[in-house]
Amino acid sequence: MSQQAVNGVQCRAKVLTLDNMNPYVKRVEYAVRGPIVQRAVQLEKELKEGIKKPFTEVIKANIGDAHAMGQKPITFLRQVLALCAYPELLEDNKFPEDAKKRAQRILDACGGHSIGAYSASQGIECIRQDVSRYIEKRDGGIPSNPDNIYLSTGASDAIVTMLKLMVCGEGRDRTGVMISIPQYPLYSAALAELGAVQISYYLDEDKCWSLDVKELRRALNEARQHCNPRVLCIINPGNPTGQVQSRQCIEDVIRFAKEEHLFLMADEVYQDNVYAEGCKFHSFKKVLFEMGPEYSSTVEMASFHSTSKCYMGECGFRGGYMEVINMDPEVKAQLTKLVSVRLCPPVPGQALLDLVVNPPQPDEPSYTTFVKERTAVLAALAEKARLTEQVFNTVPGITCNPVQGAMYTFPRITLPQKAIDKAKEEGKVPDMFYCMKLLEEEGICLVPGSGFGQKEGTFHFRMTILPPTEKLKVVLQKIREFHIRFTQEFS
Repeated sequence: MSQQAVNGVQCRAKVLTLDNMNPYVKRVEYAVRGPIVQRAVQLEKELKEGIKKPFTEVIKANIGDAHAMGQKPITFLRQVLALCAYPELLEDNKFPEDAKKRAQRILDACGGHSIGAYSASQGIECIRQDVSRYIEKRDGGIPSNPDNIYLSTGASDAIVTMLKLMVCGEGRDRTGVMISIPQYPLYSAALAELGAVQISYYLDEDKCWSLDVKELRRALNEARQHCNPRVLCIINPGNPTGQVQSRQCIEDVIRFAKEEHLFLMADEVYQDNVYAEGCKFHSFKKVLFEMGPEYSSTVEMASFHSTSKCYMGECGFRGGYMEVINMDPEVKAQLTKLVSVRLCPPVPGQALLDLVVNPPQPDEPSYTTFVKERTAVLAALAEKARLTEQVFNTVPGITCNPVQGAMYTFPRITLPQKAIDKAKEEGKVPDMFYCMKLLEEEGICLVPGSGFGQKEGTFHFRMTILPPTEKLKVVLQKIREFHIRFTQEFS
């Protein structure tokens, strides 16, 4: 052990160093909270300290965090959570009766009638039953079994847990997982951490980021040379690309998964966020069962949902669920064991999820306000989706597909060769160089496309459509002016 004396005191070498730490962790990258965001936080601090900048505030359009961007919480959700957190409020006549009834039901299902108690590892039973009923109603009566529902810490936790179950083998037998490019970097980060093989399949930007089975087959056949492909991940509606898959596309994907013996993972956290005319959300489970028993009794699948997106935007509560279908019972026992090691998902998040899957009904006092608030949030997002596409497509050198769903736009940017060279000189990826310059000059924080993956030679950025409409107009105008200025500077 290397030791040296400092002021006569022996210094021991660190037990844990960059050289001897877990190498898989070092490979993890998560662009949504990467270096550009760290710089944005630093700039905010500098502004608070009175240091002059060319802007007065930093606008973080890098992450789908609705409330941080000014979206107001849904009244009913917060009323029930307040009652659960402080049950003495059940005596208060300011709260509507249906909110009190929900809170009482949730508290009765908690140990010691407190949301501060642990729950069952799979989640509170009556909440899992409500999730099942919600899925049945959503999918037109196709049965859902509460035993197949696992409540989770946001959808992310469930996704990582599922990937953990699948990874095995060495060398050419190592598990390969197919993910879309561009992708949400949770997937690449989880695969890096687990030491699994990432198999990239590309979405077609020219066809509104659609998915083509021919491309799936190409990626699969190439990957079979060096790993064992076992899992196919789909994000619908898409993140970062905002596309909504057609029913036909979903059927094609299910057929492909069956033919190629792949486990399907359907990330459906944006299922209420569909804006474009002619687009409709179809759950993978519904389509699977409507394709008949040849598929519905064989294709293994897990689907995911969350309280963080849609009209709720309650990211901080970390509520979510997954439903597993056609899973081997012995594997399911292992899954239950694995989640039990983590004890349980946060109980306030479970309570919130219960209200999302079991909202106020037409004959209840909170119904009118609830529907009004939910409709307003989704209508505003639809308006902002249209506005974003419209403005970006007026800028020379920016092309933007329609934002059919979700909360992001992923426009393509044309960068002059001089800018590309300058970026390389600074050791930066070109779109990172572009986004960093935008942040320093305009105070707008976006995520470069390279953080999500993109076709070689193309450049993009991801921006959320969450800022309030008036602020979004300002953001779009500033990006427009910046892009024109940037292009002139480097041409």
